[in-house]
Amino acid sequence: MSRVLSILGSTGSIGVNALHVVKNLNQELNVKYLSAHKNSQRLIEQAKEFRPDAVAVVDTVAAKEVQGALKSEAIEVLSGRDGLLELACRQDVDILVNGLVGSAGMEPTIKAIRAGVDVALSNKESLVMAGDIINSEKAVSGAKIFPVDSEHSAIWQCLIGENIGEVEKIILTGSGGPFRSRNISDFSSITVKDALNHPNWSMGQKITIDSATMMNKGLEVIEARWLFDISVEKIDIVIHPESIIHSMVEFVDGSVKAQLGVPDMKVPIQYALTYPNHAPATWEKLSLPEIGSLTFESPDLEKFPAIQLAFDALKKGGSCPAVLNVANEQAVYRFLKGDIHFTDIPKIIDQACQTMAFFEKPVLEDILSLELETTRFVQEFESQLKE
Repeated sequence: MSRVLSILGSTGSIGVNALHVVKNLNQELNVKYLSAHKNSQRLIEQAKEFRPDAVAVVDTVAAKEVQGALKSEAIEVLSGRDGLLELACRQDVDILVNGLVGSAGMEPTIKAIRAGVDVALSNKESLVMAGDIINSEKAVSGAKIFPVDSEHSAIWQCLIGENIGEVEKIILTGSGGPFRSRNISDFSSITVKDALNHPNWSMGQKITIDSATMMNKGLEVIEARWLFDISVEKIDIVIHPESIIHSMVEFVDGSVKAQLGVPDMKVPIQYALTYPNHAPATWEKLSLPEIGSLTFESPDLEKFPAIQLAFDALKKGGSCPAVLNVANEQAVYRFLKGDIHFTDIPKIIDQACQTMAFFEKPVLEDILSLELETTRFVQEFESQLKE
């Protein structure tokens, strides 16, 4: 019997890869819902190919284009943010793939979990901003989260059959991004083009910049804390430039388990959608003799201060990780526009974390309010930097 899917963010990198997985598994997965922000043309193509019952388009202008193109296709078209959230609540699916980018993905995750729908989660911001809330909702509804990030998928696979009480530490690996070997004295001259040139992975712009600042590893630390219910003291980061070992788990007896594979997001996506099975695949497989050797090093916290900012936010807890996430997101978008320097990103995040209101036990309304206030703060702070 096939599993029924809803894919939020189907026109983005994760969504496109998820649909590749659907085609790879042929009749095993059935796409019921798709969503996009504003990429109307790609969504129209996907809708005609996969025949979902409904699609949601956040951008209202793009929604009208989709509606016109699909008017003879018997596919419902929902519009705006409300349409996206309505789609996230629908209970007639087995798994919702959340491939949305940034803070916008948090509320749909909560809506789906609250509705009792399992979530294949790529949107790490959901747990960074609202990990405690999401875990509380999971306890009530019984819904599960299947991690899609390659690092968290690796940890998940390493922990299957293990006792979490016997874990010494979780080791998140990271490529080090495009600036691992670049001298820190040259960081002020980093351009957007430089930062988007990731050595191993093909990803969306936002996450590629996060990889360049290494904030992606910081966010993954916070995500791991909530996914695996493990303390921050037991989470470590190791730089692994080849991106073959996707993460590791060390146990109290000194043994270490690692999950390896080619750097291809289709692999963790497919596992999340077929768990507990490893389904056959046609894409490239790992060849260790061709790789030859694997290397490791410690992260450089002076070059990549975003890592420490994330650890500090997690230790402080409460609403601080939500502020960290929103400040980072808005600073990244400003950098992509050319408004600020690459080195301004961690400075802005630090200032936001020190300035914004703190809630020890935030509810959803607190987080949504902080999102607006932090966004405004970043915009104003950036204008000061440019003067």
